[in-house]
Amino acid sequence: MASPGIEAEREPLLGDHTAGGREWDIIETQEHRKSRWRSIRILYLTMFLSSVGFSIVIMSIWPYLQKIDQTADARFLGWVIASFSLGQMVASPIFGLWSNYRPRKEPLVISIFISVVANCLYAYVHVPASHNKYYMLIARGLVGFGAGNVAVVRSYVAGATSLQERTSSMANTSTCQALGFILGPVFQTCFALIGEKGVTWDTIKLQINMYTAPVLLGAFLGVLNIILILAVLREHRVDDSGRPCNSINFEAANTEEIQISQGNIDQVAVVATNVLFFVVLFIFALFETILTPLTMDMYAWTQEQAVLYNGIILAGLGVEAVVVFMGVKLLSKMLGERAVLLGGLLVVWAGFFILLPWGNQFPKIQWKDLHNNSIPNATFGEIIIGLWKLPREDQNELPTGCPIEQAWCLYTPVIHMAQFFTSVVFIGMGYPACNVMSYTLYSKILGPKPQGVYMGWLTASGSGARILGPVFISHVYSYLGPRWAFGLVCGIVLLTITLLGVVYRRLIAFSVRYGGVQESPS
Repeated sequence: MASPGIEAEREPLLGDHTAGGREWDIIETQEHRKSRWRSIRILYLTMFLSSVGFSIVIMSIWPYLQKIDQTADARFLGWVIASFSLGQMVASPIFGLWSNYRPRKEPLVISIFISVVANCLYAYVHVPASHNKYYMLIARGLVGFGAGNVAVVRSYVAGATSLQERTSSMANTSTCQALGFILGPVFQTCFALIGEKGVTWDTIKLQINMYTAPVLLGAFLGVLNIILILAVLREHRVDDSGRPCNSINFEAANTEEIQISQGNIDQVAVVATNVLFFVVLFIFALFETILTPLTMDMYAWTQEQAVLYNGIILAGLGVEAVVVFMGVKLLSKMLGERAVLLGGLLVVWAGFFILLPWGNQFPKIQWKDLHNNSIPNATFGEIIIGLWKLPREDQNELPTGCPIEQAWCLYTPVIHMAQFFTSVVFIGMGYPACNVMSYTLYSKILGPKPQGVYMGWLTASGSGARILGPVFISHVYSYLGPRWAFGLVCGIVLLTITLLGVVYRRLIAFSVRYGGVQESPS
């Protein structure tokens, strides 16, 4: 005999829903719906905290690294920055596979616990007598490993929403991620008031200063996140039409449940979407990387000016991204996800095309040899280093302008300020639209199949892009200049648009492909 609770689950709550030319009775109680959306919102929070974990120390890594280990150089800084993405790239498929066969609470709690431990390790990297830089490298790599739970979050949201709810939910997920990236540096700035010395808790050898306070906050928020997941998160899954069904990855679902989806996933569409997502992340990662050296070369900004002005620009891009994420919810309903993705790529292409140098005005030339402070070696760390460089005693003596060591400075026209800001607006508009549409389409292509592993590969491709993007742009920009750098990026985007055109008709929802559900036009 069924229990009253189970009987309540079977009571129709919502009316008929037309799908595939016939009507479905969507059976979902009000309590079930509330529980489902509470769980989804907890994962919004998890995505937010994962982003904060990356960005809350990003502006202080370089000075802290110099403070704890004098042997650390710009090349090692590059490894420390890349270790987060490397850890996430390795962990994403692992956690995704785990979430396919076990309750998602398990990989989520374990991954967040790893991040908490990693943040605590980061707070203690000053304690060992030697090799401190390697402890920092391990700490950041483990934080990235814990951030591999993004794949679990995305697979859960995809499985717990109908086709009509999916785009909005994915946009909300991206909004929380963007807010995390925006607010992380803000938290870091607030902690700067503590100062480098701060206070010391001698009993446990803990220093609470401007470098360690952010990660201690991250550890506290991680513990809070674990408590909320254990208390609130429940396993929910609905099919593409919104009908609740048993979770594939919970309590060893029976064969009938797993066979709910007839038909095979379109692997061509899966691979193509992974490539599209890789390019989108690749392009934005290289844009973030080149921002500081580009503005210092073109406009003769000092290091302090570059950090301040570009920090404001990145914050503005974050706000713009949140607005775009909200806008694509409406736009995708009218045009469809594929059209929005295509439009976003065209806008990104226009942004980089506008950046191409033209005219007869040339940048100010920096004649003085800058030795280790110049960019010519073009390593990942040396390009990134401008974002963390602390003012030195001889800061006022450092020359500004385009270094003579970069031969292209002598014959490449300056990028006008109007070009630069117009490009920033275009790229800031196109990137978030492409980002959210890529994995919204991806989740729909996968349909009711278990998505953990697939989402893991998508997250891994994005992590790989964040590693390779800065390496690519640092070498091309340093040796060939902005004309070649941005020209090649324009070419990459055009090839990506061509790929999208080739697979355009294949990027449709699983249920639409097999005639189960009708979707809005796209």
